[in-house]
Amino acid sequence: MLDVLKVIILGIVEGITEWLPVSSTGHLILAGDLLSPGLSDEFMEMFNVVIQLGAIMAVVVIYFHKLDPFSPRKTNKQKMLTWQMWIKVLIASVPAGIIGVLFNDILDELFYKPLPVAVMLIVYGVLFIIVENKNARKRPSVTKISELSVSMLLWIGFFQMLALIPGTSRSGATIVGALLIGVSREVAAEFTFFLAIPAMCGASLLKLIKFGFHFTGTEFGLLMLGCVVSFGLSIVAIKFLMNYIKKNDFKIFGYYRIVLGGIIVIVTLVKMIFA
Repeated sequence: MLDVLKVIILGIVEGITEWLPVSSTGHLILAGDLLSPGLSDEFMEMFNVVIQLGAIMAVVVIYFHKLDPFSPRKTNKQKMLTWQMWIKVLIASVPAGIIGVLFNDILDELFYKPLPVAVMLIVYGVLFIIVENKNARKRPSVTKISELSVSMLLWIGFFQMLALIPGTSRSGATIVGALLIGVSREVAAEFTFFLAIPAMCGASLLKLIKFGFHFTGTEFGLLMLGCVVSFGLSIVAIKFLMNYIKKNDFKIFGYYRIVLGGIIVIVTLVKMIFA
């Protein structure tokens, strides 16, 4: 029963932090260390990734009409634009897809630790503040996904690739990359939601293959529970973010990341001292 409560808490953490540019991985590592669920390390490594499928379903539900190229409510031109959007998503997914398949295990072994996560939280927190200050008096040059060129897509894809390092935040990295090339906050956020669909599905598949699909009944139930909770909170987080950035910039998330990174460093050092 205690593990059920802990999984619910982790699902809440994932659902809220997956779409805000604050690193869901960083939060899950910190929450996992504090909660210490009575489950194997192998299962928790897989759980922290596959739970993202619940978050993905939230994007599909909220943006189903926009994502559906077969919708009878769309004109032929709108259907064509939807297909073009999916092609753009796939192009931007290429860099992370290649590196993820080739080096996923190596990156996890090197960086899936509290201190590297804390460093990336702080680095991208500083970047958010710098980029927003730089763009304060500039008007975005791209205000629609249809205006993204191939070079822009590859640039955004490069930043998504950098997010393979835990603590970077996939949404945070792609948003920073998009803002740097003049994409509006709304388009940057929305496009990163769509980019998450192939990225998270691919990452989850890799983790499931590595884990071997050898679930106990309890493990499978806990995984499904985490996904359901993550789905519900993701709906809230996505709607909050899209409303928030209509009137505000991303600097608050930068400050938050810096503080969180500092907390993780302190917690890690305390654990090392008293271990």
